[in-house]
Amino acid sequence: MAPPASIAWSNRVAAAIAALGLATAPHALLAQDRQAPPGLEDLIPDSAVDDPEAWAREGVEPEARASAEQAPAIDPASPLVDDPAIEVAWPDQTPIPRPEPLAGDEEIEFAQIDREFFRGGPEMEVVSLGPELALGFPTDEDAFPMRDAFADRFEALSTVEELQDDDEDDNIAQLAARAREDEELLGQLLQVYGYYDAEVIRIVGAPGRRGAADDAGAQVRFDIVPGERYSFGAIDLGELARAPDAAALRDAFDIATGDPLSSDAIVEEQFDLDRALGETGYPFAEIDAPELLIDHARAQGDLTMPVRPNGKYAFGEVVSGSPDFLSSRHLETIARFDRGDVYQRSLEQDLRRAIVATGLVSSVTITRREIAPPGPGTPGEVALDVEMTKAKLRTIAGAIGYGSEEGFRLEGSWEHRNFFPPEGAVRVRGIAGTQEQLAGITFRRNNFGGRDRILNVDAYASTIDSPAFDARTVAFVASYERSSTLLFQKPISWSVGFEAVATGERPATAGNAPQQARQTYFVGAIPLFLQLDTTDDLLDPKEGFRVAGRLSPEVSRSNGVESFYLRSQFDASYYQQVSDSVVVAGRARFGTIQGTAIANIAPSRRLYAGGGGSVRGYGYREIGPHDDLGDPTGGRSLAEVALEARIRTGMFDGALSVVPFIDAGTVSTSTFPDFETFRVGAGLGVRYHTGFGPIRLDVGVPLNPGPDHSAVAVYVSLGQAF
Repeated sequence: MAPPASIAWSNRVAAAIAALGLATAPHALLAQDRQAPPGLEDLIPDSAVDDPEAWAREGVEPEARASAEQAPAIDPASPLVDDPAIEVAWPDQTPIPRPEPLAGDEEIEFAQIDREFFRGGPEMEVVSLGPELALGFPTDEDAFPMRDAFADRFEALSTVEELQDDDEDDNIAQLAARAREDEELLGQLLQVYGYYDAEVIRIVGAPGRRGAADDAGAQVRFDIVPGERYSFGAIDLGELARAPDAAALRDAFDIATGDPLSSDAIVEEQFDLDRALGETGYPFAEIDAPELLIDHARAQGDLTMPVRPNGKYAFGEVVSGSPDFLSSRHLETIARFDRGDVYQRSLEQDLRRAIVATGLVSSVTITRREIAPPGPGTPGEVALDVEMTKAKLRTIAGAIGYGSEEGFRLEGSWEHRNFFPPEGAVRVRGIAGTQEQLAGITFRRNNFGGRDRILNVDAYASTIDSPAFDARTVAFVASYERSSTLLFQKPISWSVGFEAVATGERPATAGNAPQQARQTYFVGAIPLFLQLDTTDDLLDPKEGFRVAGRLSPEVSRSNGVESFYLRSQFDASYYQQVSDSVVVAGRARFGTIQGTAIANIAPSRRLYAGGGGSVRGYGYREIGPHDDLGDPTGGRSLAEVALEARIRTGMFDGALSVVPFIDAGTVSTSTFPDFETFRVGAGLGVRYHTGFGPIRLDVGVPLNPGPDHSAVAVYVSLGQAF
């Protein structure tokens, strides 16, 4: 029985595989049938079935090779043989209609772009903003005159700039994503400056490939083609023309038709107009948000900003919400305006700051209230209603200091700042120190008789045991002054006062030397003070100068001898910031006592030098004449100079400074200083800057000390040395 045809087919395939050198199982050939499909008979003859390996070695039979070579070539243009299974007509003869061309639209205009401009060649000026970012601008500065400000502004907002500041490894995907954001940002910034038809060409390079964006190696570059800058068209300011000061107010809004369009200018001029309204008598003025309508056909923007002045007013009364605490009359006293003055917003704000500066309130709210409406040619009247929240009125304060020559000094005080309303403060204070002890009580009334004027009345008793003298003193001191505060630093300060002093004094006693008898002095004085201050800070100045003078006509009576003399002192200091981290400061002082011999002047009222606020490197009051026991006796004249550099280190978030310094001074018993005996000290200090001023530590050494001077001096206090 003959095997199935499928087996014969398989065996002939196996023979073909064997002929190609592929491995087959021997048993597959034993079942081979010599009858095969006619199609395979031409390819695999019976000889290949009998001996596949020999057939493979012999290659194709010559007859088959000749038959293949003699086969006719097929003409590609000849039709295909019809297949009855295909019923769809062949498309050779199917006509294809020709499409009609579209008619042109005359309203469509194509931008004429100079492709050479985008190549970043000589027509573009590249500004590098870092290793990964650059901007290309037209070389013609008139085409984009604000390039520097534009580049700075873009750099501050750029997301690519943020990426290059990060420590993360950036890649081309991150750069491309952020470059797209920056491209949108550039479009917005260009519109801010009035360029509404600008083109931004973005070029993103591969990381690490120099020259991908530009020759500087930036990986992202934007070429700016600004186009035409739009200008302001029509300007509508609402009801501004109805104001009595319409012309001046319109001048304050410095934008006119035809000016280059700028969103920044709109914001700035809106602020200027609002300030002008507030400063010329319009407390209820309103300004709506500006709207800008862009007309690309005219290359202009029409600005609409509705303004409602709502009438002109003058100041009326100031009404206190707590009359028993701070009365309306007192608030009008400290205000810098009178009833009937044209309303000014800055004066209203100044009143609010002055109330806060009293230290009696924690918050202040001022509400404007119409008393009378404006009339024809006359302003209305507006009252200011003041509501206050009381602050804590009692304060306990303390301070501690140390000087290697002065010893320790501890100060403490208790104060009630409104013991006698309004602003009548009572302060009890004490000092406990190595050389000084004091107890006193002070009455102080702020804003007495006028704004920023202070009445002080002080009574105290003190004991001083210094290297210069030993004094037991009782004093009554009164002054009326105008002085600077932390909130209101004034260019001119002054004071006038009165002193009545009774003091028993004697020279200091050293070692086991016998004490001398005390000599009693009764002193009356009228101290005067005047200061000109142009510095930028009260406690830590960096720029400017100060010039001050003190005059004190005095009368002294001791042991039946009455003496008249004039004590005077002149101080000057100058401050110059030479870099972001260095301030150079210098100081000079000159003092003299004219009119009597030194013996008629109480030791506590003579002139001395030395110490942390004088000549560093020397002890307190130790410079000048000395007695036979080596104790300073003071003099009738002095001269001091000082120079220091205040250098910020950047340590502790910039709070720490180092201060090298050199000081010099002299004291003489004559009325004019003896410059031949100048004592010089030098050293190094550190400052720790706080919100209330620098904490100071200075270490100084005397460069030409006397026999009794220490080798080193240390000073700790609050504030700069001068």
